[in-house]
Amino acid sequence: MAKQSVSATPQRNLFEGLPQFLAVARLASFRAAAQELGVTPGAVSQSIKTLEARLGVLLFIRTTRNVALTEAGARLADRLSGIRETVEQAIEQTSALQDRPSGTLRLCIRRMAIPTMIERAIPLFRKSYPEVSLDIEVRDGPIDLVGEGFDAGMRIGEFLEPDMIAVRIGEQLRWVVVASPDYLKERGVPQRPADIVHHECIRFRFAGPSEVYRWEFRDKGRELRVDPPGKMVVTDSALLCALAAEGMGLAYASDVAAQAGIRNGRLATVLEKYMPPTDNLFLYFAARSQSQPKLRAFIDTLVVRT
Repeated sequence: MAKQSVSATPQRNLFEGLPQFLAVARLASFRAAAQELGVTPGAVSQSIKTLEARLGVLLFIRTTRNVALTEAGARLADRLSGIRETVEQAIEQTSALQDRPSGTLRLCIRRMAIPTMIERAIPLFRKSYPEVSLDIEVRDGPIDLVGEGFDAGMRIGEFLEPDMIAVRIGEQLRWVVVASPDYLKERGVPQRPADIVHHECIRFRFAGPSEVYRWEFRDKGRELRVDPPGKMVVTDSALLCALAAEGMGLAYASDVAAQAGIRNGRLATVLEKYMPPTDNLFLYFAARSQSQPKLRAFIDTLVVRT
């Protein structure tokens, strides 16, 4: 037996006619209400008639000289007056957001941004703008900035999303190939990029359905990309460097991610003359988001602090 299709009943606009009703009730004049609302007196009169028909009651008593509320109209006006004040306060509070930083600022950042940017900027930002809450997600993988509800993200310039505004922040980043001294003593020091095929490499993949990152080099002005061999793939740069420090193989990372291991001697750099040019970190955001005071304040803090 075929099912009969049931058409949905269109929903009536609950607020239809109410602005006109409240204006007439407050001003006791259809003409004055029309002038305030920027419409014709006839349009106001028609809105009131439609509202009265919908409610099934008479709201005004009109003469050639006066407009007065009926008992039903007075009750409706009295009940709506509190709602009107609530709406006005909500509008005022929303408008105030354009004047001072407030609300929640949602950021998605790369792990490498933590030590050089965030740790130095957040204390100053929180002190300067206590009304702004921060919601920060650390992610090295792909992100749909707008679709996932973030106000801004931090990425390396090469990976910036299209149709975004970017602000360069912080110092330049260098790329390094690192390994523990014990690993290099046992397996030997690679002398050129092609040598890494004879080594165990700790490979990196951006979180999500992405390919394993191919290591980038430059030799006599020519760009090289090498697919590193290895039986370990990670999606976290801190884990990448930690495993390399434990002698698990070669790792390709930023100098920021590897700096602690290099400083304490647990990591050594190789192939330095073959590394590509420096990169920059960028704070990026949708063009329409830059007018938000909370984001503008964070940008200013980062630029000054870094």
